[in-house]
Amino acid sequence: MDSGLTPIYLASQSPRRSELLQQIGVHFTKLDVTVDETPLDRELPEAYVSRVALAKAQSGWQLVEESGLPALPVLGADTTVIYAGEIMGKPVDREHGLMMLSKLAGNTHQVMTAISFCYQQQLVSALSVTAVTFRPITPQELQDYWDTGEPKGKAGAYAIQGLAAVFVEQIRGSYSAVVGLPLLETHQLLQKINVRK
Repeated sequence: MDSGLTPIYLASQSPRRSELLQQIGVHFTKLDVTVDETPLDRELPEAYVSRVALAKAQSGWQLVEESGLPALPVLGADTTVIYAGEIMGKPVDREHGLMMLSKLAGNTHQVMTAISFCYQQQLVSALSVTAVTFRPITPQELQDYWDTGEPKGKAGAYAIQGLAAVFVEQIRGSYSAVVGLPLLETHQLLQKINVRK
């Protein structure tokens, strides 16, 4: 499927986001941007994930302008896992990762993915919130899962599109958003910001 939309820049090195854009026929070029993803003091999860996604898009647009690259919309995205109001980032080590997974086991958590497009003076954003329920998971299963290496570098210490799929009992919301990019909202914002040649 060809989206018929102008190509974009993706301000992310995530292979999952690349695959999702390819899935809906969006042509893109990756930009390598660095943004501080530390939550602010008492920052609400919705505000946090939206701020980081916007910062990535704006950093990408600044890079486009400074580098003299063709002016195309820049997509920034951020995904975070929330359990009982706690923002669960990426695990810093094995102990941290197993602690996060043990909290998620047998419970329902939220996955928030925010996206932002930055182009010229335009900024458009969207937020997708999905509820994910894990079945009860034994400590041995959690240790075995950590040992696969998959949880490293993943928000909430799991990848729903990978081995952790066997933990998922129910999803209410966008599956693609849990992977890293809500495709419905991405398509809608693309149409909104699209610059036709």
